[in-house]
Amino acid sequence: MSVKIDNLLHESRRFPPTPEFAAQAVGTPKLYEDAAADRLAFWADQARGLLDWSKPFTKTLDWTNPPFAKWFEDGELNVAWNCLDRHVLAGHGDRVALHFEGEPGDARDITYAELTAEVKRAANVLERLGVQAGDRVAIYLPMIPEAVIAMLAVARIGAVHSVIFGGFSAESLRSRIDDADAVLVITADGGYRKGKASALKPAVDEALAGKESTVRNVLVVKRTGGDVTWTDRDLWWHDELASVDAEHEAQGFPAENPLFILYTSGTTGKPKGILHTSGGYLTQVAFTHKNVFDLHPESDVFWCTADVGWVTGHSYVVYGPLANGATQVLFEGTPDTPHPGRWWEIIEKYKVSILYTAPTAIRTFMKLGRQIPQGFDLSSLRLLGSVGEPINPEAWMWYREVIGGNVAPVVDTWWQTETGAIMISALPGVTTTKPGSAQVPIPGVVIDVLDDEGNLVGKDNGGLLVVSEPWPSMLRGIWGDPERFVETYWEKFGLENPRYFAGDGARLDRDGDIWLLGRVDDVMNVSGHRLSTAEIESSLVAHPMTAEAAVVGAHDDTTGQAVVAFVIIKYSHLEESSHADLTAVLRAHVAQQIGAIARPRQIFIVSELPKTRSGKIIRRLLQDVAEGRAIGDTTTLADTSVMTAIMSTLK
Repeated sequence: MSVKIDNLLHESRRFPPTPEFAAQAVGTPKLYEDAAADRLAFWADQARGLLDWSKPFTKTLDWTNPPFAKWFEDGELNVAWNCLDRHVLAGHGDRVALHFEGEPGDARDITYAELTAEVKRAANVLERLGVQAGDRVAIYLPMIPEAVIAMLAVARIGAVHSVIFGGFSAESLRSRIDDADAVLVITADGGYRKGKASALKPAVDEALAGKESTVRNVLVVKRTGGDVTWTDRDLWWHDELASVDAEHEAQGFPAENPLFILYTSGTTGKPKGILHTSGGYLTQVAFTHKNVFDLHPESDVFWCTADVGWVTGHSYVVYGPLANGATQVLFEGTPDTPHPGRWWEIIEKYKVSILYTAPTAIRTFMKLGRQIPQGFDLSSLRLLGSVGEPINPEAWMWYREVIGGNVAPVVDTWWQTETGAIMISALPGVTTTKPGSAQVPIPGVVIDVLDDEGNLVGKDNGGLLVVSEPWPSMLRGIWGDPERFVETYWEKFGLENPRYFAGDGARLDRDGDIWLLGRVDDVMNVSGHRLSTAEIESSLVAHPMTAEAAVVGAHDDTTGQAVVAFVIIKYSHLEESSHADLTAVLRAHVAQQIGAIARPRQIFIVSELPKTRSGKIIRRLLQDVAEGRAIGDTTTLADTSVMTAIMSTLK
C-alpha cells in the first residue's frame, strides 16, 4: 500500500524580497542556474572560490562505492588555516572574530590575529602532548572562546575532535570517550549557567575513574575558579599555552581527512558517532553561511545561539563563520539570565545584524510577551534565521514582526547532524518566503518527497523527505560501524539507487515548496489518516492564546491513535478563563483550521514542556503521560522537574 502523509493546513501569506535587499544580496538566481546546468562543476567552483587549497583537487566526486562518498579527494587543505591565517594575511587581523559575552557579564573581543595566535599555541600544546593526525580529542567545555580555540587547534594538526555537550552526564561522556578511543580530554573547572557556576571537571573525573582508558591527559581551562580534584594526568590550559612557542605552521591534509565525530543525542544503547571530513564539509558550510545569511563580512555581526556541542554550533558558530571571515557573538549563558531580555540586550550592545536561533526559543519569547524585546533597540537586525525543528507559521510571523521590525527576512533552514550543513532554505534576496515553509533545496542539493514505495508524491502531497544525490558536507559514516551507517540511512529505498532518508516527513505545497512535518515517528495514524504532529502544533500555536504546544499520538481503542496536546498558554490569557474553557476553545480551533479528524481528544494546559538542553521537545515522555505509562528515561532533560509538574497537573 502506498502511504502518503495527509496535509490539511494551508498558508497564504507571502513575503517577497524588497528591491533594496535583492539589489545587495550575496545569493542570486544565477546560483540555481549554475547548479542546475552542472551540479558537480558548481560544487567544484564553490570549493575553489571559497577555500584555499595547499594542493588543488582534480576530482570532484567519487561515488563508485555508494553510499560511501569522497569529495575533492586528491586535494589537500588545512581547515584551521582557512578559518584563521588566511584572513590575517589578507589584512583582516584587526577584525573582531568573536565578541565573547560571559553569563556573569564579563566580556572580551578577540580579533582574527589574536584567535590565530591562540590556536597556534594550542596546536603546539597538543603536539607536545603527543596528539597526532588522526587521533581523537574529546572536548567538554562551556560556550567560551577556549571551546572554539580547542576545536580549531585539533583541526590544525589533522586530529579529530569529538565535542560533547556540557550538559551530558559522566556516563554519556564515558561512552563517547570510549567509542572514539580519545587520547586527550579538554574540559574546564566549570561554566556559568542560570546565574551560578556549574562544575564540569567532576564529570570528567568520574568518566575516567575505574577501568583503563585511552585518555593520557586532561587539559583544564580555568573558568569559574571552583575547587577541582587534581590527578597526575591533569594539566592547566593556561600554564600549557604559556609554555609553548607562538608560531605553528599549518600543513595541508587530504580533503577526506576526518575533521570531527559528533554523537547524536537521544539514541539508546551504543552512541552513534556521525563522522564528517574536511574539504566537502568546509565547502558547504562556508557556501551556506555566506549565501543563506547574506553575509557581508566587513559590516555584519552574526550571532548563532547554538552551543558548540551541537552540529549547529560546529557549522555556524565555528567553521562557516570563521571560514568566511565573519564577526560574531559567542554567548555563554541562557536567554533568561539575569533577566528575560538578556538576548535583546546583547543584540543592542553588539549591533547584531544576523540572528540564527531555534523555534523553541522564539516560542518561549512569545510566551513572555513582546513588551520585553520591545524594550531594546533591535534595529541593527536585518536577517533572521531559524533552525532545529519545523517553525510554525505564527512563531515565524512573531519573529519577523516583533524581532525583525516587519522588515528582516526570515530564513527557515532544514538540515541535520548527518547532513553537516544547511540543505533546504530560502535565499533571502531571491525567494518569496511563506511563514512556516522551509522553501527550496539550496543550489546544488537534490531533495525529493517520496511515498513508501519510492514514488514521487507530487505537489500538494505529503511523504518522506530524501536527499537523492550526494552532497559535499554529507556524513561519511558512523564511527566504527559502516553496516549501521548503511542500514540507518540508505536501505529504506534500496542500494541500487541510493537515497538518503533520515526519518523526516515533508509535504510539497501547490507551488512545490517544501514544508517539514517533523519526524515520521511523530506522524499519527488516526482512523486511517496519517496526521503530522507538526501541523497540529502549528494550528494550536496559531491561536492567540497559545505560546507553545506539543502533540503526541496516544493509543485509542476506536481510532487506533488519538491526538493528545500539551499546551502552554500565554501569561496574558491565563487569568481570563478556566482550563476547561481554554481546552474547549482550542479543540474547536483545530477542528476548524484542519478538520474534525485532527481535533485533540485531550488538551492538557501545562506551564512548561520537557526539552533537551538544545531546546528539542522530548515527545516520548509526553506519550508516556498520554498513555498512562511510567515516565521513561529523563537524563537528557534540561530540567527534570518539568515532568513532575506535568504529572501534578493531571491529578
